[in-house]
Amino acid sequence: MKDQPVVIGVAGGSGSGKTSVTRSICQRFSDQTILVIEQDYYYKDQSHLPFEQRLNTNYDHPLAFDNDLLIEHLHCLLNGQSIDKPVYDYKLHTRSNEVIHVDPKDVIILEGILILEDPRLVNLMDIKVYVDTDADLRIIRRLMRDIKERGRSLESVIEQYIQKVRPSHLQFIEPTKRYADIIIPEGGQNHVAIDIMATKIEKILLKHQQH
Repeated sequence: MKDQPVVIGVAGGSGSGKTSVTRSICQRFSDQTILVIEQDYYYKDQSHLPFEQRLNTNYDHPLAFDNDLLIEHLHCLLNGQSIDKPVYDYKLHTRSNEVIHVDPKDVIILEGILILEDPRLVNLMDIKVYVDTDADLRIIRRLMRDIKERGRSLESVIEQYIQKVRPSHLQFIEPTKRYADIIIPEGGQNHVAIDIMATKIEKILLKHQQH
């Protein structure tokens, strides 16, 4: 019987460098062995709500995520089954009609701001990582990303940060740090932490191959 995949959780505030940590880990391994599942893809479908109402969604709140579907998909992958990962449309503020077909891999990296907030997700993880980056760096990265990639105005990003992102970070995201096995300061720039992670993953994969 084939071993179940290894699940690594990478959490941290918006703009903390979770993606660069994930990318750095993936670069150490061939594409065959690592699958990345982003919690961002699992925002709840809001197609039943009028557009104006969708604009008020707090995307940094635990209730914004469809964790039931995410957990169901993780169980499928752990059991060697493929999934159709949902896609979120940030312009329409609801789930897109598209899906991405995903096959199981030896290592699954689950990445997202609130993955350590749900005990059901935490229980599925073999390694739990929290990327801890100062608030000033996080807001700068968020500004650059949202303006460049999501076509947002400077004012709207700042307003959202003050009204929703910052309070949610302090209330929901920051406290989940206590559940992490490894806390990585400064995200993807922390090469020592990435090396430690890569070594640990290699050991687990090696164990799998020997079975």
